[in-house]
This record gives sequence, C-alpha cells and structure tokens, in this order.
Amino acid sequence: MTRQASPEPTGGTRSLVRATPAAIALLDEIIAEHGPVLFHQSGGCCDGSSPMCYARGDFILGDRDVLLGTIGETPFYIGAAQYEAWKHTALTIDVVPGRGGMFSLDNGRERRFLVRSDICRIG
Repeated sequence: MTRQASPEPTGGTRSLVRATPAAIALLDEIIAEHGPVLFHQSGGCCDGSSPMCYARGDFILGDRDVLLGTIGETPFYIGAAQYEAWKHTALTIDVVPGRGGMFSLDNGRERRFLVRSDICRIG
C-alpha cells in the first residue's frame, strides 16, 4: 500500500507522488527523530539527483520550487526545470540500500530514498 499525495500541487495538476511501505517506514523513523520534514528534488548532479529529506526549518524553498503533493503530512517539492520534464510522470518514493545525500536526513541509516518513475515502465 502507498500513501497518496495531496490532489492539488502548486503546478495545478493532479499529484502523482506516492510512497512505498519501505519509504513510509523510513520517513516515520526520521520524523520521530527530527520532527516535521520535507522532501526536495532539485534535479542537479550528485546529491541533487536524489530526493533530499530535510527538517522543515532547515531548508529554504526557492521561488521556482513546485509542490508536487504530500506523502501523509510531508510535502514533496521539485525544482521548476525538473518539474517541466517530469510533470506527466507518476513518481514513487522508495528506499534502497545505501547512504543518503550528505545533508539529507536519510544519510547514515544505510538506507536512502529513491524516486522511481512509472513513465518508462515495461511489462
């Protein structure tokens, strides 16, 4: 089962963000430790190509960041340029083994968040 995102993101279209049970479990663990958080996906190289998880007070949103929706009470934002490329794509937030981005709250847990896209799913 996945948590669906809110139906009306800032982009004005139906939200296509959801999360797997593994992502929800890791998110709940992080929230229990750090309080309310947000996701941001910038589309840059390196750490920016993964969804980054920040305490809400530790990240300043830019004027061009787009709210795709929420996973439970957790908002998921994306940079405007990447939004243009992904706005017709169903996104699933999942968890895989590894280390999160240097400043992301999933770092150091031996699990990290990953965005999966349904636009190219075959089979």
